[in-house]
Amino acid sequence: MMNRLLITGAAGGLGVEMRKRLAPLAKTLRLSDIVDLGTAGANEELVICDLGNRAAVADLVQGCDGIVHFGGVSTEQPWDPIANANIQGVFNLYEAARLHGKPRILFASSNHATGFYRQDHRIDNTVYPRPDGLYGVSKVFGEAMAHMYHDKFGIETAIVRIGSSFPEPWDYRSLASWLSYSDFQTLITRIFEVPELGCPIIYGASANATTWWDNSNTAWLGWSPKDSSEQFRAKIEATVEKPADDEAVSVWQGGVFTTIHKE
Repeated sequence: MMNRLLITGAAGGLGVEMRKRLAPLAKTLRLSDIVDLGTAGANEELVICDLGNRAAVADLVQGCDGIVHFGGVSTEQPWDPIANANIQGVFNLYEAARLHGKPRILFASSNHATGFYRQDHRIDNTVYPRPDGLYGVSKVFGEAMAHMYHDKFGIETAIVRIGSSFPEPWDYRSLASWLSYSDFQTLITRIFEVPELGCPIIYGASANATTWWDNSNTAWLGWSPKDSSEQFRAKIEATVEKPADDEAVSVWQGGVFTTIHKE
């Protein structure tokens, strides 16, 4: 058990869910976001923090044994908000980690770092990034920052290219990209359990029948997802119109993100 685990972006969808699920990993959860986080639980510390504020992030990281970094812009947006949270914010986080004990980090990357690979192209964690927008570019930057701080300073990071982590998939594309909350919970637990982590890239998806991602290079981690999106296939086929084969959501792993541009 860690003494203190920091979860950034704790007011977001994944942050809210993992706030409940990750409590057993540490004596204290330090939860951070730029918005109200409600009432602190018995083992919780709540901190309002803008990731773009370097001094505030340094204070946030101090005293933490581990970090689950969900914080930042999580959708395609104009450059300025992405740059503040996902570029400056990631630098601030890693500098703070370097100065305050070098805690192990889970960096929530995204499938949008490789969104311009085709869905008929199965990829592993050695492929060159092909981001599908500014958000994806920011995740590639974060991955590069994680590798540099590992190679130069020894900070261990699990880079998780999250697919679609929601209660259930909602369309045909997400049948392949879905990551159940339970599978994500067990992945995070393994990341903080293993004696040596290094800086691996892991694709965050459940054991779905349709898959684009190969995690065989990180099998040593000992994570085996248990859930599958197949339980939702009949519901989607009955309620969701199947897109044409030449639509972006059918062609590219990043789906509609490949068509969105916000200046």
